[in-house]
Amino acid sequence: MSRIRQLAGGGRAVEVAPERLAGWFDRFAASHGGAARTVVRAQRVEVHAADGASAAVDVPFGPLPPPHGEQPGLAVRALVEHVNRPRRIGLVLVRLGAHSVGIAYGGEVEQSATDRHLVHGRNKAGGWSQQRFARRRAGQSRRSLDAAADAVARLLLPARDRLDAVVLGGDRHALEALRTDSRLAELLARAEARVLDVPEPRRAVLDDAARRAVAVEIEVREADRV
Repeated sequence: MSRIRQLAGGGRAVEVAPERLAGWFDRFAASHGGAARTVVRAQRVEVHAADGASAAVDVPFGPLPPPHGEQPGLAVRALVEHVNRPRRIGLVLVRLGAHSVGIAYGGEVEQSATDRHLVHGRNKAGGWSQQRFARRRAGQSRRSLDAAADAVARLLLPARDRLDAVVLGGDRHALEALRTDSRLAELLARAEARVLDVPEPRRAVLDDAARRAVAVEIEVREADRV
C-alpha cells in the first residue's frame, strides 16, 4: 500500500514504487479528465490535469537530462526511465538510542549494521537530581550518536565510490549531529534532500527503508473549488 502524508497548505504526498510510476500517472490523468500539459525541468516534473489538479515530483538521484520544457499531454517517460535505473544506495537511519546503516541495491539490503543504546527519557524532577540526570542523559546521547557515526564510517566510507546515492532517515537533529563528524561531512553532503520518516531503526525498518529509498514521492494537489 502506498504511503500518504498530508502537505502543508493542502494536498498530499504519495510514495510510489518505480515500477508503478507510469501506471500511477496514467490513472491520475484518467481520473482528472486527462493530462493537459507536463512541465519537465532538470529537478522537477509537474503534470497539470485538465480539471486543474496537479501531480509533481522533485527528481531524485540527480537531474533529468535534456530536453526540458513544457510538453502537451502526459510526458513522464524520461522521469520513469530515470527512477527505474538500478542504483546502489547508502542508507543512514538514526534516532537517539538506535541506528541502522546499510548498503542497498535495487531496494534490497546487501550489507548492514544495526545497534541500540540506552538513552534515558527526560527527568521531571527538579534541583540537583535533575541536573545530574541531564548530564547522564547527555553522555548517553553522545555515546549513542558516536556509535552511529562509527557505524556509518565503518560501513559506508569504504564503499563511497560505489554508491550512487545516500538516503537518510530518522530524527533530523540526530542526523545533523552526524554531519559535525569530520569523517562523514563529504559523504552526508551527497545525501538526498528527502529524509525518510522512520520509527526506531531496526533491521526490519532498514529493509523497508531500502524499498522506500527508491520510491518516488508525488505531490498531489486537487483543483481549487470556488
